[in-house]
Amino acid sequence: MHIETLKIFCDLAQLRSFSKTAEKNLLSQSAVSQQLAQLELAHKTQLLDRRKRPLELTSAGELFFSTCKDIIERYEKFQNQLHELEKSSKNSVTIAAIFSIGMHALPDYVKEFMVNFPDVNVHIEFFSSDKIYELVLAGEIDIGLVALPKRDKRLEVYDFQDEPLVLVCSPKHPLANEREIDIHKVQFERFISFDKNVPTRIWIDDILHRYNITIRPAMEFDNTETIKRAVEINSGVSILPQTTIMQEVVGGTLKSLTFSNEHFVRPTGIIVRKDKIQSQASKYFIELLQDR
Repeated sequence: MHIETLKIFCDLAQLRSFSKTAEKNLLSQSAVSQQLAQLELAHKTQLLDRRKRPLELTSAGELFFSTCKDIIERYEKFQNQLHELEKSSKNSVTIAAIFSIGMHALPDYVKEFMVNFPDVNVHIEFFSSDKIYELVLAGEIDIGLVALPKRDKRLEVYDFQDEPLVLVCSPKHPLANEREIDIHKVQFERFISFDKNVPTRIWIDDILHRYNITIRPAMEFDNTETIKRAVEINSGVSILPQTTIMQEVVGGTLKSLTFSNEHFVRPTGIIVRKDKIQSQASKYFIELLQDR
């Protein structure tokens, strides 16, 4: 039994007309009638009541129609997945990451991956979280890396790193000589934040709210790098993932203070589209990110 025959039957069941079905499928009415007769002969049952106008499905026909729709839907899904598989067989892995992860957490994984897959081209782009979700769901990239990943029934979400959050200040700031700090002291400092629509801003705001802290807003930016530059010139303090400031701390342009209250972290995650067929290289990269 061919898929084309099932599609013709579905058209006949929906259009309830031999002539319209024939026209849609570029066939003669006789050919459509023969296809129906072959199906009824194969299943030893009447599928369509030809005496009524418009045509009506019998009970067996309704059951067969429902089954045909399911088969066709599954077949079309298979074709789409096969197309994705053919695309994914190319020697490339496409990754989209928010800037802080792509710049600071990802490079070591890329180096290790390239040792095992030297012929695979790893293409990395930096986007906002919202754009990464959009690209992953559209199937335009293989892997997304975001902070505070959202759960979505269309996505597979895997844990990546829990990045420690620390207070960051200029070496010229009065707090610079401290090694750790009570988070309540943030309340009395000029504070440089992420923009309100950035997930990390919402996460940090929740932490401050838990400790009943009202900050003194100084500036807001949409990325870690600009916040660091503002802190370096002593425009205020900030709370940032420790992984994003290591170079500046080593270089002496920023000071990092851990919190005495608790170990604050920013969760990050790996997102991939559930129905996307991943190449072997992409699967390995995902496993590498998880294992490390």
